[in-house]
Amino acid sequence: MKKKAKLFFCSALLLLSASACKHDGFTIEGTLEGGAGQSLWLEEIAPEGPIFIDSIPMDADGHFKYHYNPPYKSLYNLHTTENNYIVTLPSNGETIEVTGSYDNLSASYNVKGSSESALLWQLQQYTNDGSKILSALVDSVNHYDALLSAGMMDQATYDKKKEVTDSIYHATFVEQQEYVCRFVEENAGSLSTLIALYKPFNNRALIDPRDPVSIDYFDIVLEGLQREMPDNPHTLRFKNTTEHLRSAINRDQEGQ
Repeated sequence: MKKKAKLFFCSALLLLSASACKHDGFTIEGTLEGGAGQSLWLEEIAPEGPIFIDSIPMDADGHFKYHYNPPYKSLYNLHTTENNYIVTLPSNGETIEVTGSYDNLSASYNVKGSSESALLWQLQQYTNDGSKILSALVDSVNHYDALLSAGMMDQATYDKKKEVTDSIYHATFVEQQEYVCRFVEENAGSLSTLIALYKPFNNRALIDPRDPVSIDYFDIVLEGLQREMPDNPHTLRFKNTTEHLRSAINRDQEGQ
């Protein structure tokens, strides 16, 4: 009886061990339109900078699947080209499902199976909306410039139209800024807040680390990360960054 009990106990341990191994790391898979025979590459957004992980081939149907077991929780870019990529934030045991267009992944993708990757998808959708407005404003201003140069629009009319586009630009910037600030507050403790924190609009920081008011959002991100993942390399690196920025602001204020 003792021998049978021992065998049963060892078998149970093996089954538990095998089950645990199955849930180590994460899997990312999906199907992309226009991706037949193409490749993707996976890149970690590591605390010290981007790190190439692997190239992922796609089959004749544009389907791909890749499993990775990271040493710690982190953010990952999935690239089709250098400037066409999405950001994911997988948790241990998740299978992330990605769909979209290979040629325009960042603007067309959707993601399932990962709650924090879905947060980043929502953030990207709002960013895309702002980019569309910005693009339309640029087209309008270029059109007005051309009319003015050709003598087909007088300066007074140009100034009025430019005042309208400037007003829309400012309102859009404020909306984008308020969104990322809410995102940081509502998702404190998630690495997704690091992406939100550095979101730009027209190459201009939405949360400016040089601003004594905006720097508070760096503190919100840091406090959340220290609460949820105090030993994560991202948290430790961001702590140094925040302390450096806060010291620089304090020096500037003392100088004034």
